[in-house]
Amino acid sequence: MAKSRSQFVCQNCGATSPRWSGKCDSCGEWNTLVEENAGTGIGAAPMARTLRKGTPVALVSLSGELEEAPRIATGIAELDRVTGGGFVRGSALLVGGDPGIGKSTLLMQASAALARLGHSVVYVSGEEAVAQIRLRARRLGAVEANVGLAAETSVENILATLEAGSTPSLVILDSIQTLWTELADSAPGTVTQVRASAQAMIRYAKKSGATIVLVGHVTKEGQIAGPRVVEHMVDAVLYFEGEGGHHFRILRTVKNRFGPTDEIGVFEMSDKGLREVANPSELFLSERNESAPGAVVFAGMEGTRPVLVEIQALVAPSALGTPRRAVVGWDNARLSMVLAVLEARCGVRFGQHDVYLNVAGGYRISEPAADMAVAAALVSSLVGKPLPADAVWFGEASLSGAVRPVAHAPARLKEAEKLGFAKVFMPRIADGAKSGLSVTEFSDLTEMVARIAGTN
Repeated sequence: MAKSRSQFVCQNCGATSPRWSGKCDSCGEWNTLVEENAGTGIGAAPMARTLRKGTPVALVSLSGELEEAPRIATGIAELDRVTGGGFVRGSALLVGGDPGIGKSTLLMQASAALARLGHSVVYVSGEEAVAQIRLRARRLGAVEANVGLAAETSVENILATLEAGSTPSLVILDSIQTLWTELADSAPGTVTQVRASAQAMIRYAKKSGATIVLVGHVTKEGQIAGPRVVEHMVDAVLYFEGEGGHHFRILRTVKNRFGPTDEIGVFEMSDKGLREVANPSELFLSERNESAPGAVVFAGMEGTRPVLVEIQALVAPSALGTPRRAVVGWDNARLSMVLAVLEARCGVRFGQHDVYLNVAGGYRISEPAADMAVAAALVSSLVGKPLPADAVWFGEASLSGAVRPVAHAPARLKEAEKLGFAKVFMPRIADGAKSGLSVTEFSDLTEMVARIAGTN
């Protein structure tokens, strides 16, 4: 009888090694190699399986009839926005987020909303007992008879339960790290088990037409735990974000085969669960101090949605040999670039000052269109002059000191006008897109600094 062969699999990147070592040669992480049996299942040797002759599949023409993917709208507008109009039948979604951020709460509310519309939903938890799920559903007001509950971690038992009755519209598995299958001889939560369990559930979704939602834990770096191949296997990847000290949550889509990416949905956490925020700009601007130097309103974009958010800067004399640079809600390297451009091209000196930058409300900005707003906030705080309270700013800064136009300028202007702003400071654009606002255009940061400092 052949000897059972084992291998060591990295739990961070999925790389395999014939022997254990403290550091993974592929990703460089320490203490991530775990021994797994490679005799059967995922990662097995080629001769360990009985080969069978394949059967031909029918080929269809690429120029066939185009059918719109059937969707199941939940009635939760922010969730439907992120998914592109609702859950697509037969698709698989992966939802990740920090512990306690509200993943289970959101999916419980979505289950109840679909059940009220007459859809059958199956909620399988590998982390909570049925009584605990019922207690949470009662607190959220999401008790519905059309939602089937189960506390199970075996993939084979879950598939047998789903195939025994009628096909549900939605199946929620909380979480993928707790599932295990007999095809893989390793502990639950390992790379092999997560990959094999996800493959089995996605195969069921494609075959039956049910929508599968997999809940995934995240690592300390904010990435979904387990092999990255799972993110490639599913049809959509959603991240649930939020700061512990703030009451709102952002559901962000980073992959969607059936809809737009970089879309966000905004929710507010309360004692009754998550509440939709139809106008995020009002939430982020609700507690502004309009007369403080260093505060500007940035007109940003998240997917197709314009979002207005306040950027706050504090520039103070430093008693240290190396001044501090602290950033919350923006890229630290981007701040260093803006400071360098202001010093080299505009003559504004920050070498003897500490610089603190904060995006109000715990929101995080990822687009370069915030360069001009950040530069205005820094100069305003340095010279001690507040900026106009009824103005918004946007524009990308280059290393030469010029400011470049950004995309979706009409949508940004329309959102600012809708919220009662009267002025906009933006780059000079060729198409001359204007609105009812008073528009001030700059070609470089030197003009902007001169205007804020009041030298012209």
